[in-house]
Amino acid sequence: MAKLGRELKAKGINVIDLSLGEPDFKTPQHIIDAATEAMNQGYTKYPPIAGFAELREAIVTKLKRDNNLDYKPEEVMVSTGAKQVLANAILSIINPGDEAIIPTPFWVTYASLVSLAEGKNVFVPCSIEDHFKITPEKLEAAITGRTRLFIFSSPCNPSGAVYSREELRALADVFVKYPDIVIISDEIYEYINYVGGHESIAQFTELRDRTVVVNGFAKGFAMTGWRLGYMAAPKELIQACDKLQGQFTSGANSIAQRAAITALLADLTPSFDMVKAFKERKEYIIPALQAIPGIRISAPEGAFYAFPDVSSFYGKSYNGQAINNADDMAMYLLHTGHVIGVSGAAFGDNNCIRFSFAASMDTLREGIRRLTEALAALQ
Repeated sequence: MAKLGRELKAKGINVIDLSLGEPDFKTPQHIIDAATEAMNQGYTKYPPIAGFAELREAIVTKLKRDNNLDYKPEEVMVSTGAKQVLANAILSIINPGDEAIIPTPFWVTYASLVSLAEGKNVFVPCSIEDHFKITPEKLEAAITGRTRLFIFSSPCNPSGAVYSREELRALADVFVKYPDIVIISDEIYEYINYVGGHESIAQFTELRDRTVVVNGFAKGFAMTGWRLGYMAAPKELIQACDKLQGQFTSGANSIAQRAAITALLADLTPSFDMVKAFKERKEYIIPALQAIPGIRISAPEGAFYAFPDVSSFYGKSYNGQAINNADDMAMYLLHTGHVIGVSGAAFGDNNCIRFSFAASMDTLREGIRRLTEALAALQ
């Protein structure tokens, strides 16, 4: 969608882009300064595959400080973005024919990586009525003798759903009965939370040694281009991922790693200020979308996405263009409304469209105006 939007812009068409999951803020200056200092100090050589020891120690400190999770440095690994963390973990865990349970909607990469590992994706639909969260009953019903992995995110991309401690405890009670299932908990949006403290499923001691905590620097520190993520996991899995990464990419960028130490251990005020701005935008865009006739929406509790249900418009058309699914809607809004969103079908939910509110208030207001007009034109 971003590519199509750029093509329209090249033709001189003014397009409102609400497609990308990227903070519209500059990386905090003290992190940039730390990168400059790292280069001046000579950190321009190959780093260790699993990450600099000082960064792994900083991640251990962060996990204890923010999440009350106890890990050792040898249970932590640094990779080129959270995507590579996911790839390392999934390719290390899944064998051909193994099943991975994925609640929908989900971040698109999960299913692709399971398929790459020759595993089978088992999707569990979680609708707007569920606030896009899996229930213990749905989880247990999806488990079979081939289930090897459960993958989810909290806060969730694309829905913004955040699991409470009580909700995670209820899921943990199911997992306790199935000791062969590994859990990947994607917590990349941890800091972008509008409902209180972040909760990790790794806090439950009976699951700690079969949980992979995935996190990184892109979202909470506006460091998307720095390409840096990390995992905390059992030592044996870290060792397997080290072998994989040693062949794919070796160690993550040395300069970014040194800056990441500062990001984790220095003042977090810039991150919190960024979240305040996202919250203000959320408090505008969600009521604005709710006011559009035909749209249903569950208010996101984290991340920076609105994920409205637009299925009431299916079966309608405009100038002969029929809208029968989320893909049709996304293309209609792009070419007629000149607003870029992402089809929910990509995330496993054909009823919804994802809009990012990591954009200025002026951009969001114009986007809402265009959406309202485009949807009202459907007959």
